Amino acid sequence: MLLALVVLYLLGTLGIGLWAATRVKTSADFAIAGRSLPLAMIITTTFATWFGAETVLGISAKFVSGGLNSVVEDPFGSSMCLVFVGLFFAARLYRMNLLTIGDFYRKRFGKTVEIFCSCAIILSYLGWVAAQVTALGLVFNIVSHGAISIETGMVIGTVSVLIYVIFGGMLAVAWTDFIQMIVLILGLSAIAFMAGGMAGGADKVLALAESNHWFRFLPEPNFKDSVFFFAAAITMMLGSIPQQDVFQRVMSAKDARTASHGAVIGGLSYLVFAFVPMFIVACAVLVMPEQTKELLASDPQKILPTLIMTQMPFVAQVVFFGALLSAIKSCASATLLAPSTSFVENIYKHLRTRLSDKQQLFAFRVTLFIFTCGVLAYAITMRGKPIYEMVSSAYQVTLVGAFVPLVAGLFWPRATRQGAIASIVFGVMTWLIFILTPLGESFPAQLAGVLLAGVGMLAGSLFFPAHPHEAHPAAPKTPHSVV
Repeated sequence: MLLALVVLYLLGTLGIGLWAATRVKTSADFAIAGRSLPLAMIITTTFATWFGAETVLGISAKFVSGGLNSVVEDPFGSSMCLVFVGLFFAARLYRMNLLTIGDFYRKRFGKTVEIFCSCAIILSYLGWVAAQVTALGLVFNIVSHGAISIETGMVIGTVSVLIYVIFGGMLAVAWTDFIQMIVLILGLSAIAFMAGGMAGGADKVLALAESNHWFRFLPEPNFKDSVFFFAAAITMMLGSIPQQDVFQRVMSAKDARTASHGAVIGGLSYLVFAFVPMFIVACAVLVMPEQTKELLASDPQKILPTLIMTQMPFVAQVVFFGALLSAIKSCASATLLAPSTSFVENIYKHLRTRLSDKQQLFAFRVTLFIFTCGVLAYAITMRGKPIYEMVSSAYQVTLVGAFVPLVAGLFWPRATRQGAIASIVFGVMTWLIFILTPLGESFPAQLAGVLLAGVGMLAGSLFFPAHPHEAHPAAPKTPHSVV
């Protein structure tokens, strides 16, 4: 019965997505929803940017294993990414009338920077989307009591998402996000209320967290712990800013003000609501102490599903897995769409010039299908790696390769193409050196990479200033904050 209801829910969201697909007429409709979404939908779709498998299963597992200190990347870093996008980037980028974030790099620094940054952005999605696919497989395996293997569940879940995204694009993503986030918030809130009652009240749960030092956030006061803590914080906080899925969701707004406000509200909402799964897992420690202890040693990601399946009534199971599927599908849908649109707009169009809008729309869909098949294969290969780690490691490459050119291109008029190229080379090479050598054990690779990327931008731009005929148009001047 539980599996049947899960399948019914999937079919319902599929129907919503296919209905939205009837409104897709152009490539702009497909990529950025025709820049037509109101504030409420921008809030829900930016909220859904991060609220996926890692929030429900990964963050909660990390929290009971290491406290708030261990989840600085997500939700703290990721939520602040959306806030920063809303405060400093959304209005400027919106007024440039771009289809992808890669278009900014081309307009500001030329084709070479556009292609590299787009490649970095596309590659960064492998780990992120694979985490959602892995979680889909886990859900089907649990609700079928093992009758459906995790690998088969991955295929079923991925196909259910692919169908409505391949037809409806960002319009379908936005509408399904809107419905699924309502289900998610109501469902997880109800589960949290029930779990708190089973644990003896919220006061006992908070006392448990306090006694286990789960609220400890800051690192030990020494250089190594502090610098690794800071590097973890900025990985998603800054590395996710030059990301196509964030860009698409924000740029789908009906105007610049809506884009800015929606990102800020969505980011803050995510930070607040990310504590709900943490609270539920903390309840599990009191409700089923022996099982929780065993799962902490083997697979902490299963604590929350085990609590639901073994301690709660059938209605709660339906509510929970509906909420969990909402989180995973909403996150997976846009992260499948984003790299596909980036590839066509910023790489394929250089190989096939003079594409008509209809041909470009077709290319979007073909690329989406190919990328989805590749991610599914990658997810099956990487099964066993923790979901949180798959997500948090995905954004180091964009942090060291794409963040500095974006910031300098928007806010520093003297930034040049040579500076952007030097920034990319310095950042990526330094990052690789630290990852592949023992240096990375003493100093975080992503922090070393972004620092050298900044040095490269300064040196390249100051030593090789742009000639007047080589200058690229900068973003229009707007207030730094419109909130």
